[in-house]
Amino acid sequence: MPSASPLHPRQALFDPDERAVPALPVCDHYSGVEPRMRKSLQLQAEMGPVFDVTLDNEDGAPVGGEVEHAQRIAELLAGPDNRFGRVGVRVLPVSHARFADVLAAVLAAPRAPAYLMLPKLRGSAELQQAVGAIDAAGGATIPLHALVETHGALHEVHALAAHPRIESLSFGLMDFVSAHRGAIPQSAMGVQGQFTHPLVLRAKLEIAAACHAHGKVPSHCVVTEFRNTAALQKAAEQAGRQLGYTRMWSIHPAQIRPIVEAFAPSTAEIDEAIAILQSAQAADWAPIRHRDVLHDRASYRYFWLLLERAHRTSSAGGAQLPAEVRAAWFDDTVGPQ
Repeated sequence: MPSASPLHPRQALFDPDERAVPALPVCDHYSGVEPRMRKSLQLQAEMGPVFDVTLDNEDGAPVGGEVEHAQRIAELLAGPDNRFGRVGVRVLPVSHARFADVLAAVLAAPRAPAYLMLPKLRGSAELQQAVGAIDAAGGATIPLHALVETHGALHEVHALAAHPRIESLSFGLMDFVSAHRGAIPQSAMGVQGQFTHPLVLRAKLEIAAACHAHGKVPSHCVVTEFRNTAALQKAAEQAGRQLGYTRMWSIHPAQIRPIVEAFAPSTAEIDEAIAILQSAQAADWAPIRHRDVLHDRASYRYFWLLLERAHRTSSAGGAQLPAEVRAAWFDDTVGPQ
């Protein structure tokens, strides 16, 4: 007989010692110029933590003014518009002469960034070098994200993804193409070419596969044609549904909502997941038959992760979960997180 208090999906479907994949927002919005950084924080304050904001100290800082830019970023981290603590910082490459100074300026803020993005790593040795510097500067508890945009980083992508401090890996399209010294055409940087050129497609797939193998979040690269909403929507759907990415960069406020919508499950997918999981829970998570299809814990895990993604995206364009489902399964006091 079914138990009187059926197990919560998180308890029934995942081993207690299984490391959960970080539940990051599906959109990572980048801005580096001070007025745009402020506007990005204000937009996040209005919409809620349905997207992350990454303040850019690499491409956003003027040459020679990196430390001063980092000091402004530190002020924004500590300011009133950082309401949810979902603001990260892209620092300089670890090989840059001002890396340590920028790091010190950012970490001097009374509020730590949600994560630090490490650009242009050339492999796992540089990652470990960056980790040592960050820990020595007082950032030992800060999650790290990294860009895979060099030949060395792609060659060692599994080692990068396996590192315990890494939370997410992003694909750096522009630098990756440039690193091939003209062997990959400029068209591969565009919204169509980046999904068809074999070398670019191979890099995207290897990053996604490494992240999933090690329980990390793969984050898809930018679409520079930011006024072409239809092209952006198609790119986001391809990234999420064909290449296995669960997060994507935005470089313009108009890109945020289309990215969230593209990564959000459809209403039909949500309805099917709820029906299957409710039946499974009623059967104490034994195998069930739903519309003449057999399901067991393997498919239950898939449908549960789909509902978690729906929960994260519902307030910014995704389909809403029914109130009773939110109350039963997404109350923070129920089940392990």
